[in-house]
Amino acid sequence: MARTLIHNAVVVNEGKKTKGYVVVDGDIIDRVGKGAAPAAVIAGCQTVIDAGGAYLMPGVIDDHVHFRDPGLTHKGDIASESAAAVAGGVTSYMDMPNTRPATVSLDAWRDKMDRAAEVSIANYSFYIGATNDNLDTLLEADYASVPGVKLFLGSSTGNMLVDSEPMLRRMFSELPALIAVHAEDDARIRSNMETAREIFGEEPVPMELHPVIRDNVACYNATRRAIRLARETGARLHVLHVSTAAELGLLADKGERYPNITSETCIQYLWWSDADYETMGSRIKCNPAIKSDKDRRALRRAVRDGLIDVIGSDHAPHLLSEKDGDALTAPSGCPNMQFSLPMLMDLASEKAFKVETVAEKTSHAPARLFGIERRGFIREGYFADLVLVRAVDPYTVTDGMSVGKCGWIPIAGVNTQLHHRVEKTWVNGRLAYDEGIVNREVRGRALTFVPPGRDN
Repeated sequence: MARTLIHNAVVVNEGKKTKGYVVVDGDIIDRVGKGAAPAAVIAGCQTVIDAGGAYLMPGVIDDHVHFRDPGLTHKGDIASESAAAVAGGVTSYMDMPNTRPATVSLDAWRDKMDRAAEVSIANYSFYIGATNDNLDTLLEADYASVPGVKLFLGSSTGNMLVDSEPMLRRMFSELPALIAVHAEDDARIRSNMETAREIFGEEPVPMELHPVIRDNVACYNATRRAIRLARETGARLHVLHVSTAAELGLLADKGERYPNITSETCIQYLWWSDADYETMGSRIKCNPAIKSDKDRRALRRAVRDGLIDVIGSDHAPHLLSEKDGDALTAPSGCPNMQFSLPMLMDLASEKAFKVETVAEKTSHAPARLFGIERRGFIREGYFADLVLVRAVDPYTVTDGMSVGKCGWIPIAGVNTQLHHRVEKTWVNGRLAYDEGIVNREVRGRALTFVPPGRDN
């Protein structure tokens, strides 16, 4: 692989924006420089790319995707969704276990790894899922290759609801791994569903009631339970898709963060509010539900102030025809990944938080929190996972722009314009996406991790 120079860029890295350049040698970042690239550097590179003042950022590490492979591959698969990933500046991902069959055994996990090695354009990893009876399997897993254990605490897809209190305590006490939790109180949600059925009978339940059924209390109760277990046992807990202001108060004690507890929110909770159900309908139906404008503002502030650690996409494709239905029957999940980074950059332009914060929450923090080796930063000696993002004239997102298999994009449901575009994405030094074209010959690599310690 030739030496590549990317110069005349605004390098966004480690809390700073710097005019500079990056030299890539094979799959590694060889040099990071400030200002104009010296003539000798230019002469020593076979490929020279003038960024024209665009942002050069570390590739996004998405800690939360559902690529639907195996078993649900009519919606998406590892090949199609990794293509959507690089089109959105995502160079590494962590895929969730609620597939068919669920990834709750080591054999199922290995099958995913083998498939990704064959077809994934981006770098890859796969959580292993917890059940009430697979603790021995979880203890056997190699957490240098597995990002963590996905735990559905109180609400689940398929058979992965862990509702045995003794088993939960054993998992939190014994697992030498990060525990990533989907926290919603299943009993409260079921009760709210029954109330809705009693009120509406055979009539459709309006989509606007989705955040009433899967309400703030359901999120708060389950997140409080998970945090209590982590504090009592010292387990390494990562709370996924925080969607409410109330949950934020659980993440710290008198302003002090718990050293073993981190959190993630997702682009949908930062962009939309419950007022958008009227126009967006099932396009933005996801679990947990998108909540109020007050919650949205609190989450943006928590990102800005550092209380929220990571921003993921929770990319979860369904065919648009499958999204028909009401608040109870339409499936939950949004294919957000391809435009998450441009949406975050637009929020930064609107002063919700800084561009440097976008790099922190989508690249630096996932690399640190999961212990990902030599990724997530623009540093000499690190793998060359990079994305070039440009501020552009406003454009309207359409479903026809979708690279993923499902063929639609939530934000295309209304006439929303974006002001940033992913222009190029490099995976391990190879140009995987270039101005609308995915290089489907590129292959990512398995992520490797330094397993987290316990806070005992």
